Amino acid sequence: MSFNRIAIIGLGLLGGSIGLAVREYLPDSVTTGFDSDPQTRKRAAERGLVTTVCETAAEAVANADLVIFCVPPGAMGRAAADVADALPADALVSDVGSCKVSIAEALGKALPGHTVIPAHPVAGTENSGPDAGFASLFRNRWCIVTPPEPTDLLKLTALVEFWEALGANVEIMDAEHHDLVLAVTSHLPHLIAYTIVGTASDLEDVTQSEVIKYSAGGFRDFTRIAASDPTMWRDVFLSNKDAVLTMLQRFSEDLSALQRAIRVGDGDALFEQFSHTRAIRRSIIEEGQDDARPDFGRGDHDGSAAGD
Repeated sequence: MSFNRIAIIGLGLLGGSIGLAVREYLPDSVTTGFDSDPQTRKRAAERGLVTTVCETAAEAVANADLVIFCVPPGAMGRAAADVADALPADALVSDVGSCKVSIAEALGKALPGHTVIPAHPVAGTENSGPDAGFASLFRNRWCIVTPPEPTDLLKLTALVEFWEALGANVEIMDAEHHDLVLAVTSHLPHLIAYTIVGTASDLEDVTQSEVIKYSAGGFRDFTRIAASDPTMWRDVFLSNKDAVLTMLQRFSEDLSALQRAIRVGDGDALFEQFSHTRAIRRSIIEEGQDDARPDFGRGDHDGSAAGD
């Protein structure tokens, strides 16, 4: 099976990019879209993010065979409940959120009897809104699909093929494992970035604004990550709090070990740690998930920036 009528609820970076990618890579499919913000709907129509921008979510999903929720994690249940009465019985429901356990529960509770297969395209930028999307966002990025047990294998296959058509590499994963992995690779780095940038801001008066004026590349990368959508990331940390707190505890222990190495002058321990992490960076580049150029290739729309 394939999806001919795709409804996108939420027309920001990810929803808009899905709409543009469908238009480019699946031109025979028709897309409808809705966003709760009237200005976003207006801009989405101007940019042609979807075939038809609807005035209600119910109208958007009325004839859909695939519905993708692209709203913050905390709004998933409410957005799903809004379309429950209009959703076709055979439509597949999915999403793009980075917390799978809580989202699966919210969607399942709001849409009992419907097939729900959550997904998470690990792609994004620090930008948000209807002007942020672009068709190539998902190319050569991973999309993690977390089907429940049991699941409709025909619809699961169709969802995998849908994301592959948009250029993504698809991985099937257990929802709980996904949340633990993403707590390490995405959620914790964002939490650290928000903290470091906040600390620098607090020190502006002490340093006579030199923290901002003389910010080096490392700090600038942290500010890029910390510019991500605050609503989404608030919801991410609250929705995936157990996994985030587990990884935060481990990070705190590792940070304490480095603090001790600096205090006692253990250069060997520092060198060993830095060599290990340098090798990880090289592995990420070899996997094609980032670019070795000084700007990490972010001058191009390659989907490698923050917000995933």
